[in-house]
Amino acid sequence: MFINFSNHPSAQWSAEQKAAAQVYGEVTDLVFPAIDPSVNEAALDSLATVYVRHIRSLGPDAVLCQGESTFVYRVVQRLEASGIPVFAACSRRKSQETTYSDGSTLKRSIFMFAGFRRYGSPP
Repeated sequence: MFINFSNHPSAQWSAEQKAAAQVYGEVTDLVFPAIDPSVNEAALDSLATVYVRHIRSLGPDAVLCQGESTFVYRVVQRLEASGIPVFAACSRRKSQETTYSDGSTLKRSIFMFAGFRRYGSPP
């Protein structure tokens, strides 16, 4: 099982990203929590512990973990320490900017999946 722990539902992934994840088994989405910037370190640690317990109880072969950086760091450390490989999705960004006469700028970006990269070093 490949757990998608992010705010990007796998139903919206490209065929390439789905295929890369399915190497680890069925893809299961787990919504990444909204992390309030005012949350203190102890609360963040506690929340990470709760989510890691839940993820471990699902018995994943791998996890995609992307979201608020300091929470991701805590989750990744715990999962990797328990032997579960954790990945980030890598992409190529194609951007186009248009500047209007009033000085405003519109920037559009297209992200093309380029693979998964593991956070930790393989054993």
